[in-house]
Amino acid sequence: MAFVPVRLRIHRFLAAVSLAVLSLLATSAPALAADGTGLAGRVSDKTITFFCFGVILFFPILVTVLSLVQGRLEANKDRRRHELERFGELDES
Repeated sequence: MAFVPVRLRIHRFLAAVSLAVLSLLATSAPALAADGTGLAGRVSDKTITFFCFGVILFFPILVTVLSLVQGRLEANKDRRRHELERFGELDES
């Protein structure tokens, strides 16, 4: 990896942040235009309510699924560690 001076890194970082801010500012006006009508068109209170219920349900389901995945990974890690210790003891004997 080549050595990059600190000043050049700072300039690159500031350029990237400036570009990101400018692109957000450029796209914000069209997003707020058209009398508040978004991509879905006019929406009713029922649509907004169901969307919010979906958001509320999404996060507990996400946490539950990720916890189950982590539990499986931990169990596999513990099983592998136990097998390595067992084989290590067999090799030393």
